[in-house]
Parts: sequence; structure tokens; C-alpha cells
Amino acid sequence: MSRDQDVDRLASLLANSARIVVLTGAGMSTESGIPDFRSEGGVWEDEDLLAAMSDGYLRRSPEDFWPKFKATFLNQRFLTAVPNRGHQALVQLEKMGKQVEVYTQNVDGLHQQSGSSRVMEIHGNARTAYCPRCHHEYDLDYVLEHPVPRCSWETQKGGVCDTILHPDTVLFGQAVRYLNECIDELGRTDLFLILGTSLTVDPVASLPMYKPRGCPLVIINLDETRFDSMADLRIHEKIGDVLPLAVSRL
Repeated sequence: MSRDQDVDRLASLLANSARIVVLTGAGMSTESGIPDFRSEGGVWEDEDLLAAMSDGYLRRSPEDFWPKFKATFLNQRFLTAVPNRGHQALVQLEKMGKQVEVYTQNVDGLHQQSGSSRVMEIHGNARTAYCPRCHHEYDLDYVLEHPVPRCSWETQKGGVCDTILHPDTVLFGQAVRYLNECIDELGRTDLFLILGTSLTVDPVASLPMYKPRGCPLVIINLDETRFDSMADLRIHEKIGDVLPLAVSRL
């Protein structure tokens, strides 16, 4: 099909869907200027950094962990990124009365910034942190203010907790979140929309296997994925170039 036919087909599938499950990956955020960690030349090619971004390293060396984490996830490109046209198109679908459930592998919070009301962060959010001892939560400003952020919550005995915080991000060695919720939601959806993920890392990569029979699957990703053959529509273009155009045709 031509690009215009692809967009028309996508618009038709969106128009005929009331409950939409959306899975987004790094390709959604790269269009906002945030680099893809797993692509060629990405940060995860640094094996030392890869090992440092683990639950075990955080627990062994928390004072070394935080500077590495901030340089990786809370750098200038991350902090200045804003939602792009792809994010905004999902919000527009909500405004049209669609129920849009967003399950994202990204930790940048851009879906919430754009206005999506139902966002489940499979890998957590790099903009917040929590105390592993008293479970008090802290925002981005607090985390950035302290080189190694510690809990400032006052204890019942009148002291300060002072425990080194953990980022609200799923680190290597930790379980992903909302996987079962996504599987349950797929059983009720009438369109599964996958945006900007190559579907290579399990268990998230296996989610297309859980869509019900008869539920259309749409994959929009620059590169091919292993599930392209089972997709009802696959578009190898930028999300921001095709999704907003399809939404405008509803």
C-alpha cells in the first residue's frame, strides 16, 4: 500500500475502535530528542554503565549509583524534552471519546505531560524517587537538588530517616510493572496499537501474543519487528508523521 493508503487504513481502524491499548517504546521518545538506549551506539553498549544501572549495584554502592543514574537519565536532553506530535495524537483520541490505555516502556513521563490520562509505566519513571525504608516519595526538583538524595522524612522519634533514595525506575534485576494488567486489558480491547518498539526484549515483547482473535494489531516502527507478519497494518515511518495524520481524518 502507499503511504496515503496506510494512513487511511489506520484512520479506519481507529474510527471503528472504542477501547484502544497502546504500547510505546523508545521510538516514541526519540522523536522528542531522547536517545534510544538499545540502538547501535546507544548507552547500553557501555557494559560498565549497564552493570551500574542494576538493583544490585544500587544496593551495594548507592553513593556511586546516583551520579551515574543522573548522567544517564536526568541529563539536559532528558530534562528539556517535550511531548511530540505522536504523544499529542493519543491525547486527541481521548478527547474524541476513545478509551486509550497507554502502556509505555519509556521513563520520561512525556505521555503524562502531553495530557494522556491513563498511563501505565512498565519501567517506572526517572523523574521521581522514593525511600526504600519509609516509602516517602520525592519529586524531580528534590532529586536534582541533592547529589545523592536522602530521605528527609521525620521519624516518630524526632530524627530524620536519612536513607539514600531509590529512583522510581525499574533497574536491571527488577521486575517490570503492569504486565498482567496489560494482558488483562488486551482481553477487552478492540485495537492494539504498538508504537516505536522493536519488540525484542521479553517479557514485554511477547504482549502481541495476548491480543484476542479478531482484534486488529497495528505496528508503527521505523524498523521491522518479529511480529510484523501477524500485524493487520505495519507502517515503517515516524510515529509523528503518520499517527496525527490518521487522527485528523477521523
